[in-house]
Amino acid sequence: MATKTWKIGEYARGGIITAIATKDKVTIIGKDWDTSKGYNRGSNQSGAKEFDRFEINPTERESYNKLYMYLSDLTTHYYADTILEWIETKTDLTFRF
Repeated sequence: MATKTWKIGEYARGGIITAIATKDKVTIIGKDWDTSKGYNRGSNQSGAKEFDRFEINPTERESYNKLYMYLSDLTTHYYADTILEWIETKTDLTFRF
């Protein structure tokens, strides 16, 4: 299992996106920035509250497109591409129709 968190701030709804990738599931979690811990990227955001979650099997038909559309709703296209590139390195996610 691989996990990565992006503290994007104002470029994402809530400010934080966490991706968890395993062989048979990809989970994207949108979190609200916990301002009580600080405002900069170096602040500890491990206790940030989750407001949305999306899970999908990476081998499912059109999984790439579904992930891209979900991430585009959470953040900019640049960060959606960045997160998808990381997911592709950790799973068998491929661009399929």
